Amino acid sequence: MEPKCLLLIYLLVLQSLALLCASQDFDFFYFVQQWPGAYCDSDKNSCCYPTTGKPAADFSIHGLWPNYNDGSYPQNCDSNNPFDASKISDLISNMRKNWPSLSCPSNDGENFWSHEWEKHGTCSESVFDQHSYFETTLGLKQQANLLKALKAAGIEPDGSSYSLENIKDAIKEGSGYTPWIECNEDSSGNSQLYQVYLCLDKSGSNLIECPVFPKGKRCGSEIEFPNF
Repeated sequence: MEPKCLLLIYLLVLQSLALLCASQDFDFFYFVQQWPGAYCDSDKNSCCYPTTGKPAADFSIHGLWPNYNDGSYPQNCDSNNPFDASKISDLISNMRKNWPSLSCPSNDGENFWSHEWEKHGTCSESVFDQHSYFETTLGLKQQANLLKALKAAGIEPDGSSYSLENIKDAIKEGSGYTPWIECNEDSSGNSQLYQVYLCLDKSGSNLIECPVFPKGKRCGSEIEFPNF
Protein backbone atom coordinates (compact mmCIF):
# COMPACT_ATOMS: atom_id res chain seq x y z
CA MET A 1 0.00 0.00 0.00
CA GLU A 2 1.22 3.49 -0.86
CA PRO A 3 2.66 5.51 2.07
CA LYS A 4 0.20 8.32 1.32
CA CYS A 5 -2.70 5.89 1.68
CA LEU A 6 -1.34 4.55 4.95
CA LEU A 7 -0.97 8.09 6.27
CA LEU A 8 -4.56 8.92 5.29
CA ILE A 9 -5.87 5.79 7.04
CA TYR A 10 -3.82 6.64 10.13
CA LEU A 11 -5.22 10.18 10.23
CA LEU A 12 -8.78 8.93 9.79
CA VAL A 13 -8.34 6.44 12.64
CA LEU A 14 -6.96 9.18 14.89
CA GLN A 15 -9.89 11.43 14.03
CA SER A 16 -12.38 8.65 14.82
CA LEU A 17 -10.66 7.90 18.12
CA ALA A 18 -10.71 11.59 19.04
CA LEU A 19 -14.44 11.79 18.38
CA LEU A 20 -15.06 8.61 20.39
CA CYS A 21 -13.07 9.90 23.35
CA ALA A 22 -14.85 13.25 23.25
CA SER A 23 -18.24 11.53 23.28
CA GLN A 24 -17.28 9.48 26.34
CA ASP A 25 -15.23 11.95 28.33
CA PHE A 26 -17.44 13.91 30.70
CA ASP A 27 -18.22 13.89 34.41
CA PHE A 28 -21.92 14.69 34.84
CA PHE A 29 -24.97 16.21 33.14
CA TYR A 30 -26.80 19.47 33.61
CA PHE A 31 -30.54 19.07 33.12
CA VAL A 32 -31.88 22.53 32.31
CA GLN A 33 -35.47 23.72 32.29
CA GLN A 34 -36.60 27.25 31.44
CA TRP A 35 -39.63 29.35 32.33
CA PRO A 36 -41.26 30.56 29.10
CA GLY A 37 -42.66 33.68 30.78
CA ALA A 38 -39.13 34.89 31.51
CA TYR A 39 -37.89 34.02 28.03
CA CYS A 40 -40.71 36.00 26.43
CA ASP A 41 -40.57 38.88 28.93
CA SER A 42 -36.88 39.58 28.42
CA ASP A 43 -35.72 42.41 26.21
CA LYS A 44 -32.85 40.16 25.11
CA ASN A 45 -34.95 37.57 23.34
CA SER A 46 -37.44 37.57 20.52
CA CYS A 47 -40.31 35.28 21.46
CA CYS A 48 -42.48 33.48 18.92
CA TYR A 49 -44.95 30.76 19.82
CA PRO A 50 -44.48 27.41 18.03
CA THR A 51 -46.48 26.66 14.91
CA THR A 52 -48.58 24.36 17.09
CA GLY A 53 -49.68 27.32 19.26
CA LYS A 54 -48.84 28.83 22.64
CA PRO A 55 -47.25 26.25 24.99
CA ALA A 56 -48.71 25.48 28.38
CA ALA A 57 -47.77 27.73 31.29
CA ASP A 58 -45.17 25.29 32.58
CA PHE A 59 -41.41 24.93 32.63
CA SER A 60 -40.07 23.55 29.37
CA ILE A 61 -36.90 21.64 28.61
CA HIS A 62 -33.85 23.50 27.39
CA GLY A 63 -31.48 20.55 27.31
CA LEU A 64 -29.39 17.77 28.83
CA TRP A 65 -25.74 18.81 28.72
CA PRO A 66 -22.61 16.74 29.45
CA ASN A 67 -20.18 18.70 31.61
CA TYR A 68 -16.78 18.49 33.26
CA ASN A 69 -16.13 18.98 36.95
CA ASP A 70 -14.03 22.07 36.18
CA GLY A 71 -17.09 23.82 34.71
CA SER A 72 -16.13 23.42 31.05
CA TYR A 73 -17.97 21.12 28.65
CA PRO A 74 -17.53 19.17 25.41
CA GLN A 75 -19.53 20.16 22.36
CA ASN A 76 -20.21 19.09 18.77
CA CYS A 77 -18.52 15.74 19.28
CA ASP A 78 -19.71 13.74 16.28
CA SER A 79 -20.48 15.40 12.96
CA ASN A 80 -21.17 11.95 11.51
CA ASN A 81 -24.31 11.53 13.63
CA PRO A 82 -26.62 14.44 12.74
CA PHE A 83 -30.11 14.86 14.15
CA ASP A 84 -32.69 12.64 12.46
CA ALA A 85 -36.33 13.31 13.38
CA SER A 86 -37.34 9.88 12.09
CA LYS A 87 -35.44 8.31 14.99
CA ILE A 88 -37.71 10.01 17.53
CA SER A 89 -40.99 9.88 15.61
CA ASP A 90 -42.78 8.27 18.56
CA LEU A 91 -41.65 11.13 20.84
CA ILE A 92 -42.60 14.10 18.65
CA SER A 93 -45.96 14.79 20.30
CA ASN A 94 -44.34 14.73 23.74
CA MET A 95 -41.46 16.87 22.48
CA ARG A 96 -43.78 19.54 21.14
CA LYS A 97 -45.52 19.71 24.50
CA ASN A 98 -42.52 19.61 26.83
CA TRP A 99 -39.58 20.79 24.67
CA PRO A 100 -41.01 23.59 22.52
CA SER A 101 -38.99 26.27 20.79
CA LEU A 102 -39.89 29.91 21.46
CA SER A 103 -37.37 31.35 19.01
CA CYS A 104 -38.38 33.38 16.00
CA PRO A 105 -39.62 32.88 13.40
CA SER A 106 -42.35 30.53 14.65
CA ASN A 107 -41.31 26.94 14.00
CA ASP A 108 -42.04 23.30 14.80
CA GLY A 109 -39.08 22.81 17.18
CA GLU A 110 -36.94 20.56 15.02
CA ASN A 111 -34.14 23.11 14.61
CA PHE A 112 -33.97 23.49 18.39
CA TRP A 113 -33.86 19.73 18.95
CA SER A 114 -31.26 19.36 16.21
CA HIS A 115 -29.07 21.97 17.91
CA GLU A 116 -29.37 20.26 21.29
CA TRP A 117 -28.51 16.84 19.90
CA GLU A 118 -25.61 17.93 17.71
CA LYS A 119 -24.01 20.29 20.26
CA HIS A 120 -24.66 18.32 23.45
CA GLY A 121 -26.20 14.93 22.71
CA THR A 122 -23.39 13.74 20.45
CA CYS A 123 -21.02 14.19 23.39
CA SER A 124 -22.94 11.57 25.38
CA GLU A 125 -22.95 8.79 22.79
CA SER A 126 -21.21 6.48 25.25
CA VAL A 127 -24.51 6.58 27.19
CA PHE A 128 -27.28 7.52 24.76
CA ASP A 129 -28.30 7.12 21.16
CA GLN A 130 -30.60 9.80 19.75
CA HIS A 131 -33.82 8.16 20.87
CA SER A 132 -32.69 7.41 24.40
CA TYR A 133 -31.19 10.91 24.76
CA PHE A 134 -34.53 12.60 24.09
CA GLU A 135 -36.62 9.94 25.84
CA THR A 136 -34.51 10.19 29.01
CA THR A 137 -34.68 13.98 29.02
CA LEU A 138 -38.47 13.93 28.67
CA GLY A 139 -38.64 11.54 31.61
CA LEU A 140 -36.51 13.84 33.73
CA LYS A 141 -39.02 16.64 33.31
CA GLN A 142 -41.69 14.45 34.83
CA GLN A 143 -39.34 13.45 37.63
CA ALA A 144 -38.33 17.03 38.40
CA ASN A 145 -41.70 18.79 38.27
CA LEU A 146 -40.57 22.32 39.08
CA LEU A 147 -43.90 24.11 38.80
CA LYS A 148 -45.56 21.61 41.12
CA ALA A 149 -42.76 22.02 43.67
CA LEU A 150 -42.95 25.81 43.56
CA LYS A 151 -46.74 25.95 43.80
CA ALA A 152 -46.63 23.59 46.79
CA ALA A 153 -44.58 26.25 48.53
CA GLY A 154 -46.98 29.03 47.56
CA ILE A 155 -44.74 30.36 44.80
CA GLU A 156 -46.93 31.17 41.81
CA PRO A 157 -46.12 32.53 38.31
CA ASP A 158 -48.19 35.66 38.87
CA GLY A 159 -45.63 38.42 38.42
CA SER A 160 -44.88 38.63 42.13
CA SER A 161 -41.38 38.69 43.62
CA TYR A 162 -40.16 35.86 45.80
CA SER A 163 -37.07 35.13 47.85
CA LEU A 164 -34.39 33.35 45.86
CA GLU A 165 -33.71 31.13 48.87
CA ASN A 166 -37.37 30.16 49.14
CA ILE A 167 -37.39 29.22 45.45
CA LYS A 168 -34.28 27.08 45.90
CA ASP A 169 -35.70 25.45 49.02
CA ALA A 170 -38.98 24.63 47.28
CA ILE A 171 -37.23 22.98 44.34
CA LYS A 172 -34.92 21.06 46.65
CA GLU A 173 -37.92 19.87 48.64
CA GLY A 174 -39.60 18.68 45.45
CA SER A 175 -36.58 17.12 43.71
CA GLY A 176 -34.35 16.17 46.61
CA TYR A 177 -31.40 18.15 45.23
CA THR A 178 -30.05 21.70 45.27
CA PRO A 179 -30.84 23.62 42.07
CA TRP A 180 -28.88 26.42 40.46
CA ILE A 181 -31.12 29.30 39.43
CA GLU A 182 -30.34 31.52 36.45
CA CYS A 183 -32.09 34.87 36.08
CA ASN A 184 -32.56 37.26 33.21
CA GLU A 185 -34.07 40.76 33.14
CA ASP A 186 -37.36 42.01 31.85
CA SER A 187 -37.66 45.17 29.76
CA SER A 188 -37.70 47.23 32.96
CA GLY A 189 -34.47 45.69 34.24
CA ASN A 190 -36.10 43.53 36.92
CA SER A 191 -34.44 40.20 37.76
CA GLN A 192 -36.71 37.25 36.99
CA LEU A 193 -36.68 33.48 37.29
CA TYR A 194 -35.44 32.14 33.96
CA GLN A 195 -33.69 28.74 34.09
CA VAL A 196 -33.28 25.97 36.65
CA TYR A 197 -30.31 23.57 36.58
CA LEU A 198 -30.25 20.17 38.25
CA CYS A 199 -27.46 17.61 37.87
CA LEU A 200 -27.25 13.91 36.98
CA ASP A 201 -24.44 11.42 37.23
CA LYS A 202 -22.60 10.48 34.04
CA SER A 203 -24.86 7.48 33.45
CA GLY A 204 -27.77 9.89 33.04
CA SER A 205 -29.77 7.78 35.49
CA ASN A 206 -29.59 9.51 38.86
CA LEU A 207 -29.98 13.06 40.09
CA ILE A 208 -27.01 14.21 42.17
CA GLU A 209 -25.80 17.32 43.93
CA CYS A 210 -24.06 19.46 41.32
CA PRO A 211 -20.25 19.14 41.40
CA VAL A 212 -20.00 22.72 40.13
CA PHE A 213 -22.53 25.40 39.30
CA PRO A 214 -22.61 27.27 35.98
CA LYS A 215 -21.31 30.78 35.46
CA GLY A 216 -24.49 32.25 34.00
CA LYS A 217 -26.28 35.37 35.14
CA ARG A 218 -26.82 35.31 38.89
CA CYS A 219 -29.95 36.45 40.67
CA GLY A 220 -30.69 39.03 43.31
CA SER A 221 -32.08 38.01 46.67
CA GLU A 222 -35.64 38.76 45.40
CA ILE A 223 -36.72 37.73 41.92
CA GLU A 224 -39.91 37.91 39.89
CA PHE A 225 -41.80 34.85 38.73
CA PRO A 226 -43.51 36.29 35.63
CA ASN A 227 -46.79 35.00 34.30
CA PHE A 228 -47.09 33.39 30.88
